Amino acid sequence: MSSIRPHNSSLPPTKILLADDDSLVRDAVVKILELFGHQVIAVDDGRAALNLVSDDIDTIILDINMPGMNGFETIKALNEKKSDIPVLFLTGAGSMEFAVKAINLGAYDFISKPIEDLDLFDVKIRRAIEKKMFLRREKTYKENLENEVRKKTKELAEKNLLLEKYSHHLEVSSVNTIITLNTALEEKDQYTAGHTKRVTEYSKIIGMAMGLPREDIDVLTRACQLHDIGKLVIDVSCIQKPGPLSDEEWILVKKHPEIGENIIKPLNFLEREGEIVRHHHERLDGQGYPDGLVGDQINLLTKIVTVADSFDAMTSKRSYKINMSKDEAVAELRAHCNTQFDPLVVESFAYILSRSAAKS
Repeated sequence: MSSIRPHNSSLPPTKILLADDDSLVRDAVVKILELFGHQVIAVDDGRAALNLVSDDIDTIILDINMPGMNGFETIKALNEKKSDIPVLFLTGAGSMEFAVKAINLGAYDFISKPIEDLDLFDVKIRRAIEKKMFLRREKTYKENLENEVRKKTKELAEKNLLLEKYSHHLEVSSVNTIITLNTALEEKDQYTAGHTKRVTEYSKIIGMAMGLPREDIDVLTRACQLHDIGKLVIDVSCIQKPGPLSDEEWILVKKHPEIGENIIKPLNFLEREGEIVRHHHERLDGQGYPDGLVGDQINLLTKIVTVADSFDAMTSKRSYKINMSKDEAVAELRAHCNTQFDPLVVESFAYILSRSAAKS
Protein backbone atom coordinates (compact mmCIF):
# COMPACT_ATOMS: atom_id res chain seq x y z
CA MET A 1 0.00 0.00 0.00
CA SER A 2 1.34 3.42 -0.94
CA SER A 3 1.92 5.95 1.80
CA ILE A 4 1.91 9.72 1.84
CA ARG A 5 5.27 11.19 2.93
CA PRO A 6 4.60 14.25 5.12
CA HIS A 7 6.10 17.57 4.04
CA ASN A 8 8.91 18.96 6.21
CA SER A 9 7.29 22.08 7.67
CA SER A 10 10.68 23.65 8.39
CA LEU A 11 11.27 24.03 4.63
CA PRO A 12 9.43 26.49 2.41
CA PRO A 13 6.73 24.82 0.26
CA THR A 14 7.81 23.83 -3.20
CA LYS A 15 5.86 25.26 -6.12
CA ILE A 16 4.70 23.02 -8.94
CA LEU A 17 3.06 24.14 -12.18
CA LEU A 18 0.58 21.61 -13.62
CA ALA A 19 -0.99 21.79 -17.08
CA ASP A 20 -3.71 19.25 -18.04
CA ASP A 21 -6.92 19.86 -19.95
CA ASP A 22 -8.73 16.98 -18.18
CA SER A 23 -10.26 18.58 -15.07
CA LEU A 24 -10.68 15.24 -13.27
CA VAL A 25 -7.03 14.28 -13.77
CA ARG A 26 -5.93 17.80 -12.97
CA ASP A 27 -7.89 17.94 -9.70
CA ALA A 28 -6.66 14.49 -8.66
CA VAL A 29 -3.01 15.34 -9.28
CA VAL A 30 -3.41 18.65 -7.43
CA LYS A 31 -4.81 16.89 -4.37
CA ILE A 32 -1.98 14.34 -4.35
CA LEU A 33 0.67 17.04 -4.68
CA GLU A 34 -0.92 19.13 -1.93
CA LEU A 35 -0.99 16.07 0.33
CA PHE A 36 2.74 15.81 -0.23
CA GLY A 37 3.03 19.43 0.94
CA HIS A 38 3.56 21.11 -2.41
CA GLN A 39 2.01 24.35 -3.56
CA VAL A 40 0.30 23.80 -6.93
CA ILE A 41 -0.65 26.13 -9.75
CA ALA A 42 -2.97 24.29 -12.15
CA VAL A 43 -3.98 25.36 -15.66
CA ASP A 44 -5.73 23.64 -18.55
CA ASP A 45 -3.32 24.19 -21.45
CA GLY A 46 0.32 24.77 -22.35
CA ARG A 47 -0.07 28.42 -23.30
CA ALA A 48 -1.42 29.29 -19.86
CA ALA A 49 1.40 27.33 -18.23
CA LEU A 50 3.99 29.12 -20.34
CA ASN A 51 2.64 32.50 -19.23
CA LEU A 52 3.02 31.51 -15.57
CA VAL A 53 6.60 30.23 -15.74
CA SER A 54 8.92 32.02 -13.30
CA ASP A 55 12.12 31.18 -11.48
CA ASP A 56 10.27 30.28 -8.27
CA ILE A 57 8.61 27.30 -10.02
CA ASP A 58 10.36 24.11 -8.89
CA THR A 59 8.85 21.62 -11.33
CA ILE A 60 6.47 21.61 -14.29
CA ILE A 61 4.09 18.72 -15.01
CA LEU A 62 2.65 18.67 -18.55
CA ASP A 63 -0.03 16.55 -20.15
CA ILE A 64 0.86 15.70 -23.74
CA ASN A 65 -2.48 15.99 -25.52
CA MET A 66 -3.91 19.42 -24.80
CA PRO A 67 -5.82 21.81 -27.07
CA GLY A 68 -4.17 25.05 -28.15
CA MET A 69 -0.57 24.28 -27.18
CA ASN A 70 0.18 20.62 -26.43
CA GLY A 71 2.89 19.33 -24.14
CA PHE A 72 5.54 18.93 -26.85
CA GLU A 73 4.97 22.47 -28.14
CA THR A 74 5.13 23.77 -24.58
CA ILE A 75 8.48 22.16 -23.77
CA LYS A 76 9.89 23.42 -27.07
CA ALA A 77 8.84 26.94 -26.06
CA LEU A 78 10.42 26.43 -22.63
CA ASN A 79 13.65 25.34 -24.31
CA GLU A 80 13.61 28.49 -26.44
CA LYS A 81 13.29 30.54 -23.25
CA LYS A 82 16.26 28.60 -21.86
CA SER A 83 14.22 27.50 -18.87
CA ASP A 84 16.05 25.26 -16.42
CA ILE A 85 12.90 24.04 -14.64
CA PRO A 86 12.61 20.22 -14.74
CA VAL A 87 9.62 19.07 -16.80
CA LEU A 88 7.70 15.83 -16.19
CA PHE A 89 5.16 14.53 -18.71
CA LEU A 90 1.87 12.82 -17.90
CA THR A 91 1.47 9.93 -20.35
CA GLY A 92 -1.45 7.59 -20.77
CA ALA A 93 -1.15 3.85 -21.06
CA GLY A 94 0.24 2.64 -24.38
CA SER A 95 1.91 5.95 -25.17
CA MET A 96 5.54 5.04 -24.44
CA GLU A 97 6.62 6.43 -27.80
CA PHE A 98 5.36 9.79 -26.52
CA ALA A 99 7.47 9.36 -23.40
CA VAL A 100 10.57 8.69 -25.47
CA LYS A 101 9.88 11.78 -27.58
CA ALA A 102 9.40 13.83 -24.43
CA ILE A 103 12.74 12.70 -23.03
CA ASN A 104 14.43 13.53 -26.33
CA LEU A 105 12.99 17.04 -26.08
CA GLY A 106 14.65 17.47 -22.71
CA ALA A 107 11.96 16.28 -20.31
CA TYR A 108 13.32 15.24 -16.94
CA ASP A 109 11.00 12.25 -16.53
CA PHE A 110 7.48 11.01 -17.28
CA ILE A 111 4.60 9.87 -15.12
CA SER A 112 2.06 7.27 -16.24
CA LYS A 113 -1.57 8.00 -15.63
CA PRO A 114 -3.67 7.09 -13.89
CA ILE A 115 -1.30 7.50 -10.93
CA GLU A 116 -1.37 4.28 -8.96
CA ASP A 117 2.01 4.12 -7.24
CA LEU A 118 2.11 7.19 -5.00
CA ASP A 119 5.57 6.38 -3.65
CA LEU A 120 7.04 6.25 -7.16
CA PHE A 121 5.17 9.46 -8.01
CA ASP A 122 6.59 11.09 -4.87
CA VAL A 123 10.14 9.96 -5.73
CA LYS A 124 9.94 11.36 -9.25
CA ILE A 125 8.57 14.68 -8.05
CA ARG A 126 11.19 14.98 -5.28
CA ARG A 127 14.05 14.15 -7.67
CA ALA A 128 12.85 16.82 -10.08
CA ILE A 129 12.63 19.34 -7.23
CA GLU A 130 16.09 18.37 -5.99
CA LYS A 131 17.47 18.98 -9.48
CA LYS A 132 15.90 22.44 -9.53
CA MET A 133 17.31 23.16 -6.07
CA PHE A 134 20.75 22.05 -7.26
CA LEU A 135 20.46 24.29 -10.33
CA ARG A 136 19.46 27.21 -8.10
CA ARG A 137 22.42 26.64 -5.80
CA GLU A 138 24.72 26.33 -8.81
CA LYS A 139 23.34 29.55 -10.29
CA THR A 140 23.69 31.35 -6.96
CA TYR A 141 27.24 30.02 -6.58
CA LYS A 142 28.16 31.20 -10.08
CA GLU A 143 26.60 34.61 -9.47
CA ASN A 144 28.41 34.94 -6.15
CA LEU A 145 31.63 33.78 -7.76
CA GLU A 146 31.22 36.26 -10.62
CA ASN A 147 30.45 39.04 -8.13
CA GLU A 148 33.50 38.09 -6.09
CA VAL A 149 35.66 38.00 -9.20
CA ARG A 150 34.35 41.42 -10.25
CA LYS A 151 34.96 42.74 -6.75
CA LYS A 152 38.50 41.34 -6.61
CA THR A 153 39.19 42.56 -10.14
CA LYS A 154 38.05 46.05 -9.17
CA GLU A 155 40.15 45.95 -5.99
CA LEU A 156 43.15 44.72 -7.98
CA ALA A 157 42.64 47.44 -10.59
CA GLU A 158 42.47 50.07 -7.84
CA LYS A 159 45.61 48.70 -6.20
CA ASN A 160 47.37 48.59 -9.57
CA LEU A 161 46.37 52.20 -10.18
CA LEU A 162 47.76 53.23 -6.80
CA LEU A 163 50.91 51.23 -7.50
CA GLU A 164 51.27 52.88 -10.91
CA LYS A 165 50.81 56.31 -9.35
CA TYR A 166 53.37 55.50 -6.67
CA SER A 167 55.75 54.04 -9.25
CA HIS A 168 55.34 57.12 -11.45
CA HIS A 169 55.93 59.39 -8.46
CA LEU A 170 59.03 57.39 -7.57
CA GLU A 171 60.29 57.59 -11.15
CA VAL A 172 59.73 61.35 -11.30
CA SER A 173 61.39 61.83 -7.93
CA SER A 174 64.40 59.75 -8.96
CA VAL A 175 64.86 61.66 -12.21
CA ASN A 176 64.38 65.01 -10.49
CA THR A 177 67.00 64.13 -7.88
CA ILE A 178 69.54 63.28 -10.57
CA ILE A 179 68.67 66.40 -12.55
CA THR A 180 69.10 68.53 -9.43
CA LEU A 181 72.57 67.09 -8.88
CA ASN A 182 73.45 67.68 -12.52
CA THR A 183 72.17 71.27 -12.37
CA ALA A 184 74.21 71.90 -9.25
CA LEU A 185 77.28 70.63 -11.10
CA GLU A 186 76.64 72.92 -14.08
CA GLU A 187 76.07 75.97 -11.88
CA LYS A 188 79.58 75.61 -10.47
CA ASP A 189 80.91 76.62 -13.89
CA GLN A 190 79.71 79.84 -15.54
CA TYR A 191 80.53 78.35 -18.93
CA THR A 192 78.38 75.21 -18.60
CA ALA A 193 75.45 76.73 -16.67
CA GLY A 194 72.21 76.12 -18.58
CA HIS A 195 73.79 73.64 -21.01
CA THR A 196 71.46 70.77 -20.14
CA LYS A 197 68.36 72.97 -20.36
CA ARG A 198 69.35 74.27 -23.80
CA VAL A 199 70.22 70.82 -25.15
CA THR A 200 66.86 69.57 -23.91
CA GLU A 201 64.97 72.38 -25.65
CA TYR A 202 66.92 71.97 -28.91
CA SER A 203 66.32 68.21 -28.90
CA LYS A 204 62.61 68.56 -28.20
CA ILE A 205 62.00 70.99 -31.06
CA ILE A 206 63.99 68.76 -33.45
CA GLY A 207 62.00 65.70 -32.32
CA MET A 208 58.67 67.48 -32.75
CA ALA A 209 59.71 68.84 -36.16
CA MET A 210 60.55 65.29 -37.23
CA GLY A 211 57.14 64.08 -36.11
CA LEU A 212 58.27 61.81 -33.28
CA PRO A 213 55.49 60.30 -31.12
CA ARG A 214 54.85 61.68 -27.63
CA GLU A 215 56.51 58.68 -25.98
CA ASP A 216 59.76 59.27 -27.89
CA ILE A 217 59.69 63.00 -27.07
CA ASP A 218 59.39 62.10 -23.38
CA VAL A 219 62.33 59.67 -23.63
CA LEU A 220 64.33 62.29 -25.53
CA THR A 221 63.60 64.92 -22.88
CA ARG A 222 64.70 62.72 -19.98
CA ALA A 223 67.80 61.56 -21.85
CA CYS A 224 68.86 65.16 -22.50
CA GLN A 225 68.32 66.07 -18.86
CA LEU A 226 70.61 63.20 -17.87
CA HIS A 227 73.12 63.09 -20.74
CA ASP A 228 76.04 64.64 -18.82
CA ILE A 229 75.28 63.11 -15.42
CA GLY A 230 78.47 61.05 -15.68
CA LYS A 231 80.46 64.23 -15.16
CA LEU A 232 79.37 64.16 -11.53
CA VAL A 233 82.28 61.85 -10.75
CA ILE A 234 84.83 63.70 -12.90
CA ASP A 235 87.12 66.30 -11.34
CA VAL A 236 85.45 69.66 -12.06
CA SER A 237 88.81 71.36 -12.43
CA CYS A 238 89.47 69.09 -15.38
CA ILE A 239 86.24 70.18 -17.09
CA GLN A 240 86.86 73.87 -16.35
CA LYS A 241 90.50 73.80 -17.41
CA PRO A 242 91.35 76.72 -19.73
CA GLY A 243 93.17 75.21 -22.65
CA PRO A 244 93.58 71.72 -24.11
CA LEU A 245 93.29 68.65 -21.91
CA SER A 246 96.17 66.28 -21.39
CA ASP A 247 95.85 62.71 -22.68
CA GLU A 248 95.07 61.49 -19.18
CA GLU A 249 92.42 64.18 -18.67
CA TRP A 250 90.86 63.46 -22.07
CA ILE A 251 90.64 59.75 -21.25
CA LEU A 252 88.91 60.69 -18.01
CA VAL A 253 86.41 63.02 -19.70
CA LYS A 254 85.58 60.39 -22.36
CA LYS A 255 84.41 58.05 -19.61
CA HIS A 256 81.44 60.25 -18.65
CA PRO A 257 78.92 58.60 -21.08
CA GLU A 258 79.60 55.14 -19.63
CA ILE A 259 79.59 56.49 -16.10
CA GLY A 260 76.30 58.28 -16.78
CA GLU A 261 74.70 55.08 -18.05
CA ASN A 262 75.92 53.19 -14.98
CA ILE A 263 74.48 55.87 -12.66
CA ILE A 264 70.97 55.49 -14.08
CA LYS A 265 71.14 51.77 -14.90
CA PRO A 266 69.52 50.71 -11.56
CA LEU A 267 66.45 52.69 -12.65
CA ASN A 268 65.00 50.08 -15.03
CA PHE A 269 62.40 52.46 -16.44
CA LEU A 270 65.26 54.56 -17.92
CA GLU A 271 66.64 51.80 -20.14
CA ARG A 272 66.15 53.73 -23.39
CA GLU A 273 67.47 56.90 -21.83
CA GLY A 274 70.52 55.00 -20.60
CA GLU A 275 71.35 53.94 -24.15
CA ILE A 276 71.17 57.55 -25.34
CA VAL A 277 73.33 58.76 -22.44
CA ARG A 278 75.96 56.15 -23.30
CA HIS A 279 76.03 56.92 -27.02
CA HIS A 280 75.56 60.70 -27.27
CA HIS A 281 79.22 61.10 -28.30
CA GLU A 282 79.14 58.42 -31.01
CA ARG A 283 79.70 59.38 -34.67
CA LEU A 284 78.29 58.02 -37.92
CA ASP A 285 81.80 57.21 -39.15
CA GLY A 286 82.60 55.06 -36.11
CA GLN A 287 85.13 57.52 -34.67
CA GLY A 288 83.02 58.35 -31.63
CA TYR A 289 83.09 56.89 -28.13
CA PRO A 290 82.71 54.74 -26.08
CA ASP A 291 81.61 51.94 -28.49
CA GLY A 292 82.61 53.21 -31.91
CA LEU A 293 79.13 52.68 -33.37
CA VAL A 294 78.58 53.22 -37.10
CA GLY A 295 75.64 54.70 -39.03
CA ASP A 296 72.26 53.26 -38.07
CA GLN A 297 73.77 51.42 -35.11
CA ILE A 298 73.11 54.79 -33.48
CA ASN A 299 69.38 55.27 -32.91
CA LEU A 300 67.53 58.38 -34.07
CA LEU A 301 67.00 59.86 -30.59
CA THR A 302 70.74 59.65 -29.91
CA LYS A 303 71.48 61.32 -33.25
CA ILE A 304 69.19 64.19 -32.24
CA VAL A 305 70.91 64.64 -28.87
CA THR A 306 74.31 64.55 -30.57
CA VAL A 307 73.36 67.43 -32.87
CA ALA A 308 71.75 69.48 -30.08
CA ASP A 309 74.67 68.87 -27.70
CA SER A 310 77.28 69.78 -30.30
CA PHE A 311 75.36 72.88 -31.41
CA ASP A 312 75.15 74.17 -27.86
CA ALA A 313 78.82 73.43 -27.23
CA MET A 314 79.76 75.43 -30.37
CA THR A 315 77.52 78.41 -29.60
CA SER A 316 78.26 78.64 -25.85
CA LYS A 317 81.17 80.42 -24.25
CA ARG A 318 83.91 78.19 -22.92
CA SER A 319 87.07 78.96 -20.98
CA TYR A 320 89.18 77.40 -23.72
CA LYS A 321 87.55 78.77 -26.92
CA ILE A 322 85.53 81.52 -28.58
CA ASN A 323 81.90 80.63 -29.23
CA MET A 324 80.44 80.50 -32.74
CA SER A 325 77.37 82.29 -34.03
CA LYS A 326 74.31 80.16 -34.77
CA ASP A 327 74.93 80.41 -38.52
CA GLU A 328 78.54 79.36 -38.08
CA ALA A 329 77.49 76.45 -35.90
CA VAL A 330 74.91 75.30 -38.48
CA ALA A 331 77.57 75.46 -41.18
CA GLU A 332 79.86 73.36 -39.00
CA LEU A 333 77.11 70.80 -38.46
CA ARG A 334 76.50 70.58 -42.18
CA ALA A 335 80.22 70.26 -42.86
CA HIS A 336 80.30 67.13 -40.73
CA CYS A 337 77.11 65.49 -42.01
CA ASN A 338 77.48 61.76 -42.78
CA THR A 339 80.69 61.63 -40.76
CA GLN A 340 79.65 62.91 -37.35
CA PHE A 341 76.04 64.00 -37.72
CA ASP A 342 72.91 62.67 -39.39
CA PRO A 343 72.02 65.00 -42.31
CA LEU A 344 68.24 64.65 -41.82
CA VAL A 345 68.54 65.72 -38.18
CA VAL A 346 70.88 68.61 -39.08
CA GLU A 347 68.60 69.91 -41.83
CA SER A 348 65.53 69.65 -39.60
CA PHE A 349 67.32 71.69 -36.95
CA ALA A 350 68.66 74.20 -39.50
CA TYR A 351 65.13 74.72 -40.86
CA ILE A 352 63.78 75.37 -37.35
CA LEU A 353 66.55 77.87 -36.60
CA SER A 354 66.04 79.69 -39.91
CA ARG A 355 62.31 80.06 -39.28
CA SER A 356 63.01 81.28 -35.76
CA ALA A 357 65.49 83.85 -37.11
CA ALA A 358 63.00 85.03 -39.76
CA LYS A 359 60.32 85.63 -37.13
CA SER A 360 62.69 87.66 -34.97
